[in-house]
Amino acid sequence: MPKAQLFITCLADQFYTSTLQNMTHLLEKLGVELVFPPGQTCCGQPLFNNGFEDKTRAVALNFMQAFAKSDAPIVGPSGSCVSMVKHHYPELFPAGTPEYNLARDTAARTYEFTEYLVNVLKVLDVGAVFPHKVTYHASCHYLREMGLKTEAKTLLGAVKDLELIPLKEEDTCCGFGGAFTVTYPEVSRAMMENKVKHIMASGADTVVMCEPGCLMNVAGGLHKAGSNIRAMHIIDLLSAR
Repeated sequence: MPKAQLFITCLADQFYTSTLQNMTHLLEKLGVELVFPPGQTCCGQPLFNNGFEDKTRAVALNFMQAFAKSDAPIVGPSGSCVSMVKHHYPELFPAGTPEYNLARDTAARTYEFTEYLVNVLKVLDVGAVFPHKVTYHASCHYLREMGLKTEAKTLLGAVKDLELIPLKEEDTCCGFGGAFTVTYPEVSRAMMENKVKHIMASGADTVVMCEPGCLMNVAGGLHKAGSNIRAMHIIDLLSAR
């Protein structure tokens, strides 16, 4: 029986607890034995993105130690948080040190949810049924840093009764970008409005993505525009029956 550790991420923990529950249910349904390390905290991405590398190291070390109690893969619902661990943790520590080696080990075992399903478990169809017109927003870190171009669409393509509709500028940033939306609110808002315009023009009744931050931003933009289009995390869609 495969084992995995749940990396719940901050935004999901604070705003999308049902998504975390669905992630747990899906993995258990697929026969994965799950462990939840209670000592986990923020991965440190907000600190890192704002240039506070010294403060990030302490947060990263606590995170790594929490997940070092098991050698099982670490699975999270956020491409940006997973990318932080996978690509930036090893940069924080001098090569050859115990902390660097721990960072390399942690990075090698950390996966985004759809990546884990498709590339590790080799699961393409989770038995979901979703009779709707769906379009897909490719989140920046998920696509660019993680290099995940086909995993989400592969899973969506196997959902019964789902019609996948192309989205113009699918891979254009929605404007969230973590601290970017606070630091440059006018630019962020313009990017979000552009993304929402394309979603509304697509003809879909649902837009799906793999990132809680993008989900929050896009859902807010759709609501502000008076649209009835639903914004969903892919985990919630894959849980539909």
